[in-house]
Parts: sequence; structure tokens; C-alpha cells
Amino acid sequence: MTSVHEDLLTIGAFAARARLSAKALRLYDRLGLLAPAYVDGSSGYRYYRAAQVERARLVALLRQLDMPLARIAEVTGAEGAEAAGLLAAYWADVEARIAGQRTLAEYLRGRLSGRSDEMYQKFAVETVDVPARVVITESRHTLADELPAWIGAALDRLETAARECGGVAAAPFVVYHAEVSMESDGPAEACVPVADEAAARAWAGRQRRGRQTGVRLERAARLAYVRITKAQVAHPQILAAFEAVEDWLGRQGLEPAGPCREIYFADWASAGPGDPVCDVAFPVRSG
Repeated sequence: MTSVHEDLLTIGAFAARARLSAKALRLYDRLGLLAPAYVDGSSGYRYYRAAQVERARLVALLRQLDMPLARIAEVTGAEGAEAAGLLAAYWADVEARIAGQRTLAEYLRGRLSGRSDEMYQKFAVETVDVPARVVITESRHTLADELPAWIGAALDRLETAARECGGVAAAPFVVYHAEVSMESDGPAEACVPVADEAAARAWAGRQRRGRQTGVRLERAARLAYVRITKAQVAHPQILAAFEAVEDWLGRQGLEPAGPCREIYFADWASAGPGDPVCDVAFPVRSG
């Protein structure tokens, strides 16, 4: 190398300073997280500058947090308070995920230990007859982690559109035409009952093709349901609510007459964790 490169360190020397292995440094290069300052064209040897030591150590520490590569690139590409803020946001997401997994583990422990009946007894199943109504809809294939955000956004869009369709005529609801989980993407259908069918069909005709919107007649039905609080809407508490209704149907000798649904009858934004906001329901054959 010429004198221009005299301040460069071999990968071995740099690895020693950074307290990392040469293998880790080659991995970081391959992942696009820490490129060598110079690569010899003939030998392929990698060389680094001493000023890159801090970045190398930071990358290694962030990887210990299981941070995705894209987020690591964002943090190492930022400075000072911005970088610290990006890290704080990532860790808040991690803690929320761990809290959800802890709750799921407790729920599964109850099921595996045969305490399902005890969990179901927390829910009081009731029935109600609902009339036929016209609904405007938006459908989407979505995984479980995307579901809450989509429900909120879709119902907001439909409730805004309902102003063109005679107004909202009953509580909005979400129908699950197939399972929504981290492996199965539904689809789910957000529905808002409206007062004016002709206006609703005109609205549907004006929608662009990219978004799966429509209008249809929801038949009159008898619903078996349990009422849950805002806190219970979170996964996996809501799973226990659905299973409680299914268990009740089985004990009554009844079968679902259609897909399950969540009916949102309260203002979500103003509700507290203990406030009732949602009915988890299955249509049933009235006999």
C-alpha cells in the first residue's frame, strides 16, 4: 500500500482493537453494516481505519439486542439524541412484544393445564337478534400484527364514507372470513351499517379498484356474544372470549351460522382499559 494508506489497520489488528473477531467483521461487511475503508484489489485483504472502532462496537452491541439490520443501519447512521431516540423506540417495541408474549404464555399455560373452563367462566354469553342491514365494507388479507392498525384505519374510512350514505345506522363490526394469525392472513372485512342503500351503492361505484371496498346486505341473524373490555380486546385475551362463545355453543348443541365477528359499539379513543367496548360474536341458527 502507498503512504495514503499508512493509517489503515489490517482486519486482524482492527478486530483486536474493536474486541471482535475477523469473522464478525466480515459478516458486518456482508450485511452492509460496516464496510472496510479499503479492500486490496489483488489480494482481497480488508483494511479499516481506527476511527471505525466505535461503530464496530456499536453494531456488535445492537446485534445483541436482536435489532433488525435495517434498524441498526438507522441507529448507526444517526447521531446523538436522534440515535438514542431510535434505540428507545426500538426497545419500547421489544418490551411491548415481550409483554404480549408473556400474556400469551400465561394463556397457553392455562389451556395446557386443563383450566380452560375456568377461563371461559369469566365471560357471560348472551344472545341477541339483529335485523338485516346494509353495510359498506373494506376487506383485506392481513396478519395478526397488522390487524389492530388496519381495523382502526378501515373503520375510520368507512365511518367517514357513511356520511355520504345516510349516516351510520348501527355499531361497526369486523368479520373474520378465515383465521387471522401470524401464519394466516384472513381475509378480514370491516363493516359499517348505513341508512341509505342507494347512496351506499353509488359510493361503492365511485371507489378506486385498488382498495377492496363494497356494499352488501347483511342478513338478519341471532348472535351469541360476550362483551369484553378494551384491555380484553388485546391478544390473547380476545382468543379466550371467542373460545368461550364456541364452548357455549357446543354445550347448547348449536352451530355457528356464519363467520365470527367483533362489534365495536363504544368510542375507542375515549374508553379506558376497563370499559366495555366490543362484543365478540358468532351468528347462530335460531332453529
